[in-house]
Amino acid sequence: MQTNFTLAQLDDPDIAEADKILRACVHCGFCTATCPTYVLSGNELDSPRGRIYLIKDMLENDRPATAEVVPHIDRCLSCNSCMTTCPSGVHYAHLVDQARARVENTFRRPLLDRALRALLAKVMPDPKLFRLSLLAAFFAKPLAPLFARIGLAPLAAMLRLAPASFPPRGARGRRVIAAEGERRGRVALLTGCVASVLTPHINEAAIRVLTRNGIEVVLAGEGCCGSLVHHLGRAEEALQSARATIDAWMREIEGEGIDSILVTVSGCGQTIKDYGYMLRGDPHYAARARKVASLTRDISEYINRINILLRNPGAPLVVAYHAPCTLQHGQKVGHESKETLSKSGFVVKDVPDGHLCCGSAGTYNMLQPQWARALRDRKIANIASVAPDVIAAGNVGCITQIAAGTDIPVVHPIELIDWASGGPMPGALRRPASAV
Repeated sequence: MQTNFTLAQLDDPDIAEADKILRACVHCGFCTATCPTYVLSGNELDSPRGRIYLIKDMLENDRPATAEVVPHIDRCLSCNSCMTTCPSGVHYAHLVDQARARVENTFRRPLLDRALRALLAKVMPDPKLFRLSLLAAFFAKPLAPLFARIGLAPLAAMLRLAPASFPPRGARGRRVIAAEGERRGRVALLTGCVASVLTPHINEAAIRVLTRNGIEVVLAGEGCCGSLVHHLGRAEEALQSARATIDAWMREIEGEGIDSILVTVSGCGQTIKDYGYMLRGDPHYAARARKVASLTRDISEYINRINILLRNPGAPLVVAYHAPCTLQHGQKVGHESKETLSKSGFVVKDVPDGHLCCGSAGTYNMLQPQWARALRDRKIANIASVAPDVIAAGNVGCITQIAAGTDIPVVHPIELIDWASGGPMPGALRRPASAV
């Protein structure tokens, strides 16, 4: 793609990077076939190629974002399916992230939209506030249909996604969990924000698997990685969270040392693995960001490499494996969980059209509820076609999104692996046999 940035514009490192990304695009259109929003709408402007033209025009002409452009940027899930498909290696993710930041800095949204985004950016990265918000949502959940009828669809979506029961409080702060028997390794495990409140049992399962197999686990108390605000276009807030996270882990790296940084939330993992790029211009953090990114692994990558003693807990269950977009497209990790689940005695089945997003995408299912619901319903129909006993997904957002639309239990793969290697049955499976 030909670009027309001035030399003065190219002095800006972000514009120079955008120019490089845009020039790699050859207009082939392969991305349209695998873009979830284009598949739904057929609108070229809701495809990666269409958005690339909109972003190019906005950046080249140094224009503020407009009411005509913003909806198409907002509808992007950042699923990165287009990047898996693209034969030219266009790094669309970095381009749309830059566009989101420009929207945030130059476009004045309607009052309700501004308030909602500010609320999400304030509450979700803060475990204490998020826990309080879940308590409020628990009591307000019956009001979801009313909010939908009066045009407050995002608020209705938030209430529908809120858990029906209040999750138990997870431990916070720095902790070290010793390995059982001889220590074979030492890792840090991301505590995070949303997952630490919504699904603390997932990290608990990961800790049991790791320590059972001789791995010492450090919880550094690092807090939010910055992923949520990053995808809301709040670039500086995201960098502040990234720096705090890096500081916490560097204390462990420079102290007793760690082999890897493990993440059970693939959306967070994708962002942390990109820290080197995000902080490339920060002289104080660039090298440390690259170090942290180089050590970061999804839990499935690490577990797949250690010799786990597996004992299938009973009759083999059919597992529909949903690969989160942030894992298969963002991190290019896909087969590890399936391999370990198969070794555990589970019958693992791929979901048809598994490359298409479930509609979760961070805060997308709250900010774009109609699009998210359509994608969720499509995903659940494809899952149902393989007749599973349980659905496994490696991202808390996907788990929450899919579980809101089906009675089939949805768990994290590490919960099944924990069960198969001596841990408790996952909570979602603790139902009468006829219901599983």
